[in-house]
Amino acid sequence: MTTVQVIVTVLMMIASLALIVSVLLQKGDAEGVSALTGGSGANSFFDKNKSKTLEGRLAMMTKASAIAFVVLGLVLIFV
Repeated sequence: MTTVQVIVTVLMMIASLALIVSVLLQKGDAEGVSALTGGSGANSFFDKNKSKTLEGRLAMMTKASAIAFVVLGLVLIFV
């Protein structure tokens, strides 16, 4: 293994751990089910400011770590 492969592998392990932790810390989306069945899924004050809450930050962390995981996986294939 070259030095670049080792560095990318370590970064991929960190990204995978961040992805696991961020997914496990999120709450279940019980309102999402009712929105699919015609429940009142109107935009509320909390929906508009969701990015400032802990749940919004966890969602952002999940997206970022998932993107990092995929990109690092592709880099690892081609290195």
